[in-house]
Amino acid sequence: MSYTGPLIDAHHHFWDISMGKHPWIVPQPGKEMVFGDPTPLYRDYLPTQIREDAQHWNLVGTVHVEAGWLADDPVGETRWLEELAERDGLPSAIVATAPLHDPKVEAVLEQQAQFSRVRGIRYILSWHDDPNKRFAARPDWMQDGQWLQGFRLLEKFDFSFDMMIYPGQMPDAARLAADHPGTTIILNHVGSPVDRDDASMARWRDGLKLLAREPNMRIKLSDLVAYDHDWTLESLRAVTMACVDAFGPDRCMVGSDFPVAALHATWDEVFGSFDRIFEGFSEDERRAMFFANAARDYRIPLREKPL
Repeated sequence: MSYTGPLIDAHHHFWDISMGKHPWIVPQPGKEMVFGDPTPLYRDYLPTQIREDAQHWNLVGTVHVEAGWLADDPVGETRWLEELAERDGLPSAIVATAPLHDPKVEAVLEQQAQFSRVRGIRYILSWHDDPNKRFAARPDWMQDGQWLQGFRLLEKFDFSFDMMIYPGQMPDAARLAADHPGTTIILNHVGSPVDRDDASMARWRDGLKLLAREPNMRIKLSDLVAYDHDWTLESLRAVTMACVDAFGPDRCMVGSDFPVAALHATWDEVFGSFDRIFEGFSEDERRAMFFANAARDYRIPLREKPL
C-alpha cells in the first residue's frame, strides 16, 4: 500500500437487520438485482464492521448514504444514524432522503436539516429500459415540474444532491446541473455503466464529459464492481481513469459502497485498486481523491487520525 494518508469513505451504508427497516435486503428466493443476489447483504453492517473492513487503512471519516429505509419514514433513518454516530463515532456525514416529488416535501427537508450531520439528499433516479435494472418508478423525474420544485428547495437548506442515474439519463442530468448552479450534485457509482458493450461504454464516456462541463458536478469513484463482477485491475483502471480524465482529480472522491460492494470485492481490493491506479498522480492529487474532496463537499471537519 503506497497511500498511507487519511481516507474518507464517501459512500457506504449501515443497517441493523433486527430493526426490520430495510425490506429490500430481506432474502427472497430467486431475487436478483443489478449488482447480483442481495441475499448475502442480510447481515448487520455497523461501525464495528466498517472499522474491521478498513483496519489496514487510515479511515478518518465516512459518509452514509440513505440505504432504502422504509419510504413512509424518511426521517427515521436519519434519527437512528445520528444516535449511532453519537455513540460510535460514525458516520461523519449523512446523505438523507426526501420525497422530492411530494408537494409537502419542504416539511421533510426542514426536519432533516435539524440533524447536525445531514449534508445532502439522495433521490434515486436510475431508470433503465430493462425492468430488472430499474430503481426508479418512472424515467422522467428530472423533467417533472413538481419534482423540480422539490429539487429547488435543496439550495434553500444548503443541501447537496447525491445523483444515482444510468448513462442514458446523463443529458437530463447535465441540464439539471446547469439550471441549478447553486446546488452541488455528486454523481454516484461513476454513473452506473451497467451495459458493457462498446457502444454503451462510449455513450457513458460521452455522458461523463457532458456532466463534467458543469462546475457544480462531482463524481464518486464507488462500487465499480457492481457492474463488473469479473473485474480485473485493468478493467477498473479503464473506468476510473475515464472519470478522472473527465472531472479532474479535484472533483473525484472514492467510496466503498460497502456492504453492497462486498458481494464482489473486499475492502482491501477496492481501495487497493484505487491505490495502484492513482500511482501516477501527485501526492496532493491522491490526498484529494482519498480524503480532501469528500471533506470539502460534505463539509466534514478536517482530521487525519483514525476514528
